[in-house]
Amino acid sequence: MENWVLLRKGADFQHISEKFHISPRVASLIRNRDVIGDDAIEKYLNGTIVDLYDGMLMKDMDKAVAVLGEKIKENAKIRIIGDYDIDGIQSTYILLEGFRMLGADVDSDIPDRMKDGYGLNRNLIDRALEADVDTIITCDNGIAAAEEIAYAKSMGMTIVVTDHHEVPYTEIGAGRRYILPEADAVVDPKQEDCTYPFKGLCGAAVAYKLVEALMEAMGKDAEDADYLMENVAIATIGDVMDLVDENRIFVKQGLDMLKRTENLGLKALMECTGVNVDKLSPYHIGFVIGPCMNASGRLDTAKRALELLEAKKVAEADLLAGDLKALNDSRKDMTAQAIEEAFIQVENSELKDADVLVVYLPECHESLAGIVAGRIREKYYRPVFLLTKGAEGLKGSGRSIETWHMYEGLNRVKHLLSKFGGHKMAAGLSMREEDVEPFRQKINEICTLTEDDLQEKIHIDVPMPVSYVSFRLVEELELLEPFGTGNSKPVFAQKDLKFVSARALGKAGNVLRFTVEDSEQKRWEMMYFGGKDNFEAYAAEKYGQTALDGLYSGKGSPLYFDVVYYPGVNTWQGNTKLQLVMQQYR
Repeated sequence: MENWVLLRKGADFQHISEKFHISPRVASLIRNRDVIGDDAIEKYLNGTIVDLYDGMLMKDMDKAVAVLGEKIKENAKIRIIGDYDIDGIQSTYILLEGFRMLGADVDSDIPDRMKDGYGLNRNLIDRALEADVDTIITCDNGIAAAEEIAYAKSMGMTIVVTDHHEVPYTEIGAGRRYILPEADAVVDPKQEDCTYPFKGLCGAAVAYKLVEALMEAMGKDAEDADYLMENVAIATIGDVMDLVDENRIFVKQGLDMLKRTENLGLKALMECTGVNVDKLSPYHIGFVIGPCMNASGRLDTAKRALELLEAKKVAEADLLAGDLKALNDSRKDMTAQAIEEAFIQVENSELKDADVLVVYLPECHESLAGIVAGRIREKYYRPVFLLTKGAEGLKGSGRSIETWHMYEGLNRVKHLLSKFGGHKMAAGLSMREEDVEPFRQKINEICTLTEDDLQEKIHIDVPMPVSYVSFRLVEELELLEPFGTGNSKPVFAQKDLKFVSARALGKAGNVLRFTVEDSEQKRWEMMYFGGKDNFEAYAAEKYGQTALDGLYSGKGSPLYFDVVYYPGVNTWQGNTKLQLVMQQYR
């Protein structure tokens, strides 16, 4: 079972409450998100585009702007090389739009996941050489492509890297020697000597900063590029960046822009996936729009998603959006099968006793490795590597937990890998088939996770009886939006809540709706989306099957659970009422 931990972070909540006209409870929720000091709170609550940092503060941005400004004036042929995931696609689109606004001779290329693999490689460079490309700009990749960039430079090309991934390094004693590619400019806030104030940008945000800086340098109005913030928002959420500092502003502003977007492709995709544009939230990007865009790079070519963003006719946009939705639907079926196989493999072997799970599914489509790894991590709360059979050797994806830095872990066993890259929470890797077992042993050997680290912690913001929930509170909680990684929904908890009745809803009957009663005998509706089977097994074990049956019939004695919940409102057929969503129980 998870470990429930109460957050008790102190501050002068009365002062914050008076200064920012919010309740002391909301002030405490903001403090729990590590937002400290009046300036940070002001930016958190009211940050706008004017609070974004100047891209020229990034290391090498001045070099990139000087080199690319000259190339645009010379009408040199420029090619943007992105990546096949949502961040890479948005980054490519942002640079294409920006460079076209500046009158550049520009085109793009995106690697094929199966044929090319991740990032810049010789195939892509040779394709560029055949097309007489003078200058390559990478986005969302390039920081780990030192050899490939050396090859391109030897062929007389100009290379500018824009990326946000970790800089590769070798360990020397207690220190590190960082390995930077010998490009004409390397723009990546993760560089050790980059003084940019925020390190957590996605690739699309770095690309956007480059476009802004170039426009300013070339005498154009940088505000003309503001509309691209909607693409930065999609990439920030889709690439699971923390919604803090600048990212919070990008996502807040970008979601607002998306509600009235003029991009025909995005409009069509939201329409065909049934997204309610007025209520657009990070959830819709992360779980509806994002997966459709990623599906193109997984099962077909990411160029299809780029075509959607560039569509100039409604009919074309509708057709492409329909294709992406269909691709994602087939991806879902393939993923469900692979997840089931992975669970069987873990359950029926010694794997589940390991601190780091290394699962090998030769038949799994390599593009699904990341999704499957993520689901295994959710179930077992362990760092997970999911390996599949590629055209040459094995390819895989890793997903980590908060307490283990995945990129640093891989760096310590890199002698067993042909290639790897990533960051703290996720990574990509390739290796020889014969190295699976040595890799499994070594990665566990160097892992220093404790029993406590491997216990998922549910952080509770405030212990609060459900009787305190009101429309006013729900309205105040909206000040903390948008929610997502790094800015999670506030979590409230009540001990011994009385459960009066239960009903299963939804197509698969997997959603539960409870009637619960507070200490003042007032009844509330409480929803649970976490799966009926687990709840039933737990309730039957604690109270017995007869008591559980009585809960469903509504005629038995009430059951009591401690609950972690979130308050919201539900509007149905014109009626709006308060609703509680249960997240955990015990």
